[in-house]
Amino acid sequence: MSQTLIRYSNIVEIVGDIIRVKVPESAYKTETKPCFGDLAFVDSSSSGQSIAQVINVKHNIVALQVFQGTKGISTDSSVRFLGHPMQMTYSDNILGRIFRGTGEPIDGGPDLTNEPKVTIGGPSVNPVRRVLASKMIRTDIPMIDVFNCLVESQKIPIFSVAGEPFNQFLARIGIQAQADVVVFGGLGLIFDEYYSFRSAFEAAGVSARTVMVVNLASHPIVERILVPDMVLAVAEHFAVEEGKRVLVLLSDMTAFADALKEIGIAMDQVPSNRGYMGDLYSQLARRYEKAADYAQGGSVTILTVTTMPGDDITHPVPDNTGYITEGQFYLHDGVIDPFGSLSRLKQHVIGKATREDHSQIMNATIRFYAGAIDAEQKQSMAFELSEFDRRLLKFGQLFRTRFMNIEVSMPLEEALDLAWKTLAECFKPEELLMKQALVDKYYPQNLQVADSKLANSESKPDAAKVA
Repeated sequence: MSQTLIRYSNIVEIVGDIIRVKVPESAYKTETKPCFGDLAFVDSSSSGQSIAQVINVKHNIVALQVFQGTKGISTDSSVRFLGHPMQMTYSDNILGRIFRGTGEPIDGGPDLTNEPKVTIGGPSVNPVRRVLASKMIRTDIPMIDVFNCLVESQKIPIFSVAGEPFNQFLARIGIQAQADVVVFGGLGLIFDEYYSFRSAFEAAGVSARTVMVVNLASHPIVERILVPDMVLAVAEHFAVEEGKRVLVLLSDMTAFADALKEIGIAMDQVPSNRGYMGDLYSQLARRYEKAADYAQGGSVTILTVTTMPGDDITHPVPDNTGYITEGQFYLHDGVIDPFGSLSRLKQHVIGKATREDHSQIMNATIRFYAGAIDAEQKQSMAFELSEFDRRLLKFGQLFRTRFMNIEVSMPLEEALDLAWKTLAECFKPEELLMKQALVDKYYPQNLQVADSKLANSESKPDAAKVA
């Protein structure tokens, strides 16, 4: 096909990785007319053939972003439009494979040239084809499963800062989550980060259900913008055509937004808030809104990492993200913050797809942990602590160790039982302020007996030992 394409050689400007070519009016009447998002070949006598994408069409001037950069491209080069946007390989044979932002395999596996391909960047799902979220994706991470459930068709980010183990945490979710297919997209990763994801998936034996599309920091920045669309196109087809429960992981969307900003500046667009373009919200929403639970098919759930420069929640990227997504997980100091984290869809599954005591135990533990934080503040200011304050302090320490550590892994039911055990080690049944039927059913009676014996004992060291 490339031999029959029309060449346009009137290149009028080269700025950074962007070239602008002037095309005649007749070009818009051909089958391969230049359209926004379409691909093109840039032929140069010195650098050979390069792939580019149309990023702006203004009258007879077409702007293209060159994937490999414009080094070696001069104004005597020529452009040939392909007449279609970027496509991604899609078939069962892509499971276990790793691609770069151009859609080319980079894992050394078999050639996929003849495999079917799908166009990326399509519209969001028609609302009439969606159903209300009602199924939980178990991750075996207590701070998610117990306190902020991940629900099928949910779109939710992990807000964090540089230096936090968010990539390791995201990999653990991909390994442990109960999903049929996991599609990972890496945006601007350094090689060590990419290799850690690949090694984690291979070591856990989940590569057979995983597809990776990776843009490294050394790759062209335009690929960074294509990765989310490639990942989501694959996820949609697995969900719609094969009825799979697909979990999409993206890290990190701030790098995606920065790539949009860099290209926008090169295009002489007027920046909005802090240098980002005015369409940042729309660009993020176009990707996040691909999350859906299909009435006839599977589901697409989107979990991303969004780093906050300077830990600033008002930064344009996390700020706009918060208006689009259905909650967030805050990862700070190596733990998931139980107060800043939120899942707005958890009420659809708690007590319905989970155990009857889930809601009560979730509220009670968070309430006592908040009390523990207050007791710690009193202690730090040298106030006198009551006996109840000391029990709150003990509960706070147990809660951090048993639940907040992101390395902790256990099934939901085991985590609920451990929560009851932790409460029983620190508080009497009447202090829980929970439904009596649930207390009678789930409160550990052996610990209750031990506690009543300790209540009659005057030996504090023995009490601590038994507890």
